[in-house]
Amino acid sequence: MLAIYKKELRSYFTSMIGYVFIALFLAIIGFFFYMNNLLTGAANFEYTIANVSFVFVLLVPLLTMRIIAEENRQKTEQLLLTSPVTAGDIIMGKFLAIFTILFIVIAVISTYPLIMSRYGQVPYASSYASIIGFLLLGGAYLAMGLFLSSLTDSQVVAAVITFIVFFITLFMEGIASSLSTNHRTALIFFIVLLLVICLILWIMMRNMSVSIGIGIIGTAVLTALYMYKPTLYDGAIIKVFSWLSATARFNNFYMGILDLADIIYYLSIIFVFLFMSTQVIKKKRWS
Repeated sequence: MLAIYKKELRSYFTSMIGYVFIALFLAIIGFFFYMNNLLTGAANFEYTIANVSFVFVLLVPLLTMRIIAEENRQKTEQLLLTSPVTAGDIIMGKFLAIFTILFIVIAVISTYPLIMSRYGQVPYASSYASIIGFLLLGGAYLAMGLFLSSLTDSQVVAAVITFIVFFITLFMEGIASSLSTNHRTALIFFIVLLLVICLILWIMMRNMSVSIGIGIIGTAVLTALYMYKPTLYDGAIIKVFSWLSATARFNNFYMGILDLADIIYYLSIIFVFLFMSTQVIKKKRWS
């Protein structure tokens, strides 16, 4: 894993992608830092962090689009698949490489509250809680981007799909609030969502029986629940979207609250997408 980590990290700085990512990231944060803190004299650095969560939607696809897709295109992944390292080591090495680049950015912006403290009182608790939440949010986006990159052999396709998925997560709560909350609409929505999940499973496993079986059983369960108690689905779309929304979980960090449930949520998102990426690699190894 260490060899893969070093190789991936070196590749980002030999191809300039790492430098471009860090430069653009710091430039955007620097602009909002100037507008929200330096220009207005506000000591709350969380104001800046809250306004730049969109930066992940723009820049993470730049960082993750090539991490696996390019190896799929050049067929160099065969070297990794036939190497003595496990699929988990491959994915973890790649993830830690891109996470290190993000961590460099976080380390730099962590000095901003200290700089402001030279000119007045700074609420360190809320400032650094927001930075921790920002790091966890970024880790979740990186894990999602890595998984989406593993599903294709085109960097462009990986970047576009990643951007679309991230864009949806950014406005997930707003999208949910615009949808109908009646139980019939909710049932249709969850069945469609289940079919999308089955499609993803088929792409990962190439096992039609498992995908169709999960789809049939899941649809039967959803329909049975609807027939038994339709009111269970009232408002369910908004509840599910709010629970799944990565940015909604960031609100507590913004207010200086380090909620263990929010931390576990982000770590779970990272684990789930790294696990799914590992399964994609395993499928390629044994096919």
